[in-house]
Amino acid sequence: MPDIARDPAILKRKRLRQAGLAAIGVIIVIGVSIALARMEPAAPNVERATVLVDTVKRGSIIRQVRGLGTLVPEDTRWLPSQTEGRVERILLRPGAQVGPNSVILELSNPQVEQEAVNAKLALQSAEATLENLRVKLQSDFLTQQSQVAALDADFQQAKMQAEADEQLAKEELISEITRKQSQLKAETLKKRLALDMERLSTAKQAIDAQIRVQEAAVSQARAVSDLQASRMTALKVTPGFSGVLQQVPVEVGQRVGPGANLARVADPGRLKAELKIAETQAKDIEIGQMAEIDTRNGVMAGIVSRKDPAAANGTVTVDVSLTGELLRGAVPDLSVDGTIQLERLENILYVGRPSLGQEQSTVGLFKVTNEAGDAERVQVSLGKSSVNAIEVKQGLNAGDQVVLSDMSAWDAFPKVRLR
Repeated sequence: MPDIARDPAILKRKRLRQAGLAAIGVIIVIGVSIALARMEPAAPNVERATVLVDTVKRGSIIRQVRGLGTLVPEDTRWLPSQTEGRVERILLRPGAQVGPNSVILELSNPQVEQEAVNAKLALQSAEATLENLRVKLQSDFLTQQSQVAALDADFQQAKMQAEADEQLAKEELISEITRKQSQLKAETLKKRLALDMERLSTAKQAIDAQIRVQEAAVSQARAVSDLQASRMTALKVTPGFSGVLQQVPVEVGQRVGPGANLARVADPGRLKAELKIAETQAKDIEIGQMAEIDTRNGVMAGIVSRKDPAAANGTVTVDVSLTGELLRGAVPDLSVDGTIQLERLENILYVGRPSLGQEQSTVGLFKVTNEAGDAERVQVSLGKSSVNAIEVKQGLNAGDQVVLSDMSAWDAFPKVRLR
């Protein structure tokens, strides 16, 4: 079949049409690419049932902090050994109710027993010496008093004789020499009486001094005897108050030294809660603040009585004294949950505490923007916090709904859709 000659003009128009179509296709592809590049990524879907959504409110909240802890007795005493000894018997075991004179255990120490006997005998000897000294000194004093009385009688007699001789001498019935002898005798006896009276007074003071010396010796012997008797009595270990025996960390036959702990007794009727509060939340806790202690069997009221000045392992120990009656089942070492009321915040915006939001910080939260469930990330400035709520300073308004759950899996997305 013979070849058909093609028109060059037709071929040229055909090539131009094909080139134009190719250019249009390229332009369309470039436009679509630019449009796709400018489009925001599709918001990921999040199951609404898996997140917590709360509404921002305006009003008042009670600012609180919470911590776990245990109930412990307010009055707990370790009973130490007052002397070295050997544990002979353990009469009571932990859990027993004890009174002031209940014997928990008995120690033995022959040396203490012998020293107690010796001290008692030394006291008896000192008391006998004191009594004997009193009798002897009293007898000597009475003898001196008798001598003074006899001398006083001689003086009185000589005085009367001198007065009589004075009268007789005036009447010249006796000689002058006799009158002078009578007067001299009376004056001599008067001086002797004065000296013996002074000697008697000095003897009285000397008697008192000697008796005080011996009384001091008796007091010293009594103190030693009482000390040894107390050491003897301390071999029987008693608590001195009513309570519950908690620990007996010794065994029969064990030797213990002075100061060793023999038993621990607590008063179960006076308990307090020892709470462990996170150090970041404990800075505003003060003595006297109200608190509530949840024993899982009820709630007891209390007040903060002590705050540890130092943190340990990221927590601060806070003591809460219970002010009401103890609930049934409230026993030492019971685990409790305590809530301390710090202050009341009036007329503020607040919302439930976000999972990752701390007080006085700025966090990104997803705020629900429409009924379809669209939520966009907004920056929210937070203020003071409580156990279940936190103050909103900026970024939200009353009535806004925000997601409180951990949304870190969607950090790369500015928006999500709750469905």
